[in-house]
Amino acid sequence: MLISVNQRGRHVVLFGERGVGKTSLANVLAELMSGDGLRVLNSGTVNCDASDDFSSLWHKAFRELTMFNEDGRGAVDEQSMQELLGSEVTPDDIRYFLDRIPQPVMIVIDEIDRLTRPGTTTLLADTIKTLSDHSVDATLVLVGVADSVDQLIAEHQSVERALRQIRMPRMSVDELYEILDKGAEELGMSFAPDARHQIARLSEGLPTYTHLLALEAVQRAVIGDRSEVNAADVEAATEEAVETSQQSIRNAYHRAVSSPRKDNIYADVLLACALTPTDFMGTFRATDVEDVLSAIKGKPYRSPAFSRHLKEFCGTARGPVLQRLGTKNRPRYRFINPMMQPYVILHALAHDLIEKATLESLQERQDGDPGRSR
Repeated sequence: MLISVNQRGRHVVLFGERGVGKTSLANVLAELMSGDGLRVLNSGTVNCDASDDFSSLWHKAFRELTMFNEDGRGAVDEQSMQELLGSEVTPDDIRYFLDRIPQPVMIVIDEIDRLTRPGTTTLLADTIKTLSDHSVDATLVLVGVADSVDQLIAEHQSVERALRQIRMPRMSVDELYEILDKGAEELGMSFAPDARHQIARLSEGLPTYTHLLALEAVQRAVIGDRSEVNAADVEAATEEAVETSQQSIRNAYHRAVSSPRKDNIYADVLLACALTPTDFMGTFRATDVEDVLSAIKGKPYRSPAFSRHLKEFCGTARGPVLQRLGTKNRPRYRFINPMMQPYVILHALAHDLIEKATLESLQERQDGDPGRSR
């Protein structure tokens, strides 16, 4: 990634599931490169929102970019720069301004998937092509989800040659261990090996849940006047994490699994989906769920017995919580909100929907990188 940022005429798109730490990485990259002689945004990154069009996006970006005259001395104040840009910004305006900054520039644009105004992604693709064609010494780093990358390239097929596409996977267990170890060291505490392993596995590769579980577990240890976090602390943290998770996720889960029939298996099927190994794009087939559901329920299940449940999880009545991809005869599924997946597992543990030994057995089948061919 660092090579691409320093390569003239090349731009970067960083994509991955929500919650894997793309924004944190983008902020670190901005800080790192600012210390390496590149001019970057004063804010580190510029965040897109649903109200942005192409012009407002670049007004925000240039507002955060300290500009210099060609002699490298006099600063161009914000008001003058905004007046020069005008209310309607074009890709060539961006080229003109960036080409006149007397040192390399990097601009990080985060959450490009939130750009929904008509024509915005088309103009962004045109900007990348213009900067690349003119070999402007400026690099755009675009951060978003995979779908936004596909849309960006679809707007201008030739822009693909100017883009270095970097997928950010979920964190591996070892990477999550590093988060725990660093935090514990700063607090003068430690995690017992089994507690450390539990948190990393339950996080499903998403650092947000690592932080949440670790925080709750550490607080319990501190209350108990202990410097080591143990497995019992993590078990208590699991229940607390379920209660303190985002209300939107809790509501979505309740809507997905609720049924007037006491013998329904909606919660079991959704749990099986959360524990099913996936491909590198986070998708799975109905047949992949069979063995997992069978282990959870303690009896054989084949896809015809729960295909209706998968279909309903993709509909508005129960969410949707899953997205159906692929062809009609060979569909694949994935969680729409990746943050739902670990929540489903934590909820199951907290409410005894799965035995701990069964969960551990299923997790042992995974390859240590929870978001990639698990």
